[in-house]
Amino acid sequence: MSTRITERPIRLDDPDALRRWSLRCHAAGMTVGIVPTMGALHAGHLSLVERALAECDRVVVSIFVNPAQFGPGEDFERYPRTPDSDLELLRGLGVHAVFLPTVAAMYPETPPVRLQVAGDLGTTLEGAHRPGHFDGVALVVAKLLISSRAERAYFGNKDAQQSVVVTRLARALDTGVQVVVCPVVRDRDGLALSSRNAYLEADERRRALAIPGGLADAARLFDAGERSAAALVGAVRASLDRVAAEIDYITVVDAVSLQPVEKAGAGCEILVAARIGRTRLIDALRLGLDDAPVVPG
Repeated sequence: MSTRITERPIRLDDPDALRRWSLRCHAAGMTVGIVPTMGALHAGHLSLVERALAECDRVVVSIFVNPAQFGPGEDFERYPRTPDSDLELLRGLGVHAVFLPTVAAMYPETPPVRLQVAGDLGTTLEGAHRPGHFDGVALVVAKLLISSRAERAYFGNKDAQQSVVVTRLARALDTGVQVVVCPVVRDRDGLALSSRNAYLEADERRRALAIPGGLADAARLFDAGERSAAALVGAVRASLDRVAAEIDYITVVDAVSLQPVEKAGAGCEILVAARIGRTRLIDALRLGLDDAPVVPG
């Protein structure tokens, strides 16, 4: 839908600039899509951008490593930051604007106002292992949706719990934004694309393939008629145990409520979080909907 450009995208440095840009787009009768990222862009991010460009007249990509969603001892300081190469990638795709705020621009008040993701959604799975994480996600996403005035916002389903959080957030705050959740994008070896994959040493990368390998085993069981969540979880766990991964959780959940199920049906998701060395990786597979990861033998 959008008009592709080859010039460097407009750079927006604070929420007011983002808001003014969006209002100009709307005044010209154009729709706006936003792709929130923390940078260190890879093909997974770019697939979201491509989807946005196909569906919206104008697209802005935000690049902001959000300190509010990192807990004590997490990797905020060492999280990969590659703004120059990110901008070149986005220029090549024809993105219209890039939002690159500083922490001070996003959070001028100290400490910033906080949002709380209430109930199990904020305290189970990722919320249990990263306390306060989704409160920080909710805060930054709310600010991005409000400032951008976007019609659509694009997220990847690798962060399945995050996708549920932001979908509910957009609805609860009456933003009018449609949250578009896009499929997991995988590397050639089956590993879900993530900026944190850059932390993996060569041997750790090979061990990390136990995650998509286990999901593929579970998908084959499901396709063969297995519906026991325990059996599907067991297939993933066996794969991770073979490489001595440190497992945070493996579970089969309802895709809307994220509540665990005993019997899996089409559309239920297997969610995984595990550490390979010092690197924590997450992955997700929608049973009966997603293709099984292809992991080299």
